[in-house]
Amino acid sequence: MYTEDDLLSAVQAGALSADAADALRSHAASRRATPVVDEEHFRLVTGFNDIFVVIACVLMLVSVAWIGNAAAHWVGSLAVAACAWGLAEFFVRKRHMALPAIVLLVAFVGGLFTSIFSVAGDGQGLMVAAGALLAAVGAWLHWQRFHVPITVAAGCAALVGAVWALLLKSFPTLFSWMSLVILVGGVVVFIVALRWDASDTQRRTRRADVAFWLHLLAAPLLVHPLFAMLSLAGDTIALWQALVVLLAYGAIAAVSLVIDRRALMVSALGYVLYTFSALLKQYGNVGLGFAITALALGAALLLLSAFWHRTRSALLRKVPLAVQRYIAPLQ
Repeated sequence: MYTEDDLLSAVQAGALSADAADALRSHAASRRATPVVDEEHFRLVTGFNDIFVVIACVLMLVSVAWIGNAAAHWVGSLAVAACAWGLAEFFVRKRHMALPAIVLLVAFVGGLFTSIFSVAGDGQGLMVAAGALLAAVGAWLHWQRFHVPITVAAGCAALVGAVWALLLKSFPTLFSWMSLVILVGGVVVFIVALRWDASDTQRRTRRADVAFWLHLLAAPLLVHPLFAMLSLAGDTIALWQALVVLLAYGAIAAVSLVIDRRALMVSALGYVLYTFSALLKQYGNVGLGFAITALALGAALLLLSAFWHRTRSALLRKVPLAVQRYIAPLQ
């Protein structure tokens, strides 16, 4: 299986012409009857060797953490970060393995964060912010060295966490506005994701993979506060709440179609399932509420997936041309 990175590398090395690469992409898209941009590719596993290496890496990282924690928790955390960087030098920089790259990046950033966070056993806000800032700096250094697409999302998550910690430490009353604080962070990450998407609307470079992970981070930050404001955690669900959830999910689906990203829809699925299964349960379908909701929602999503390109084409006709220049084009 060859990825976009492999094709680009082959073109840069002169092993394949740019025209031949475009022809190969078009042929693959025609076989799937789906445009390349609509596939929303990202690298995760290039072979079973990725899984084998990840298992070995996890065993080593756990062992290093265990041994380091015998001296102090921060020692174990820093040892994990150092070990993850060292392993990445071979398995990421030289072997270009996708899944190990993700695992080692998470271990590196997480090790940096916990090295400071563990010093404050009571989770002081300033120590949390310091740990998050260190993790963000580490993510930037990791990106400069390895260019793993998920790194930008990890750095953004660390920065957002640092800002949250500082704000909540400085203004404790913001705890009562936590949903709004999370929503603002989600909007910022979503804008960053759109900027990365706009830099590669054809989705043929690593920038599209970076945008994918950023959308995956932004989705729960945007969706959770919106549905939390509807007070869906109660014992009963009012009919108006269910209607608002349905309208909100429709709006989320429309945005997902316009930007050609599915992360927002996936992130909101749980809230829709819970709302309508609880509503059916209130009206007597105690045992089948979840099953009926899942069946209806699953069928709707499969139908949307089958006609994704046609639906998106119809929707984009109503989007201004000035906006269409920054999103994935129709093909």
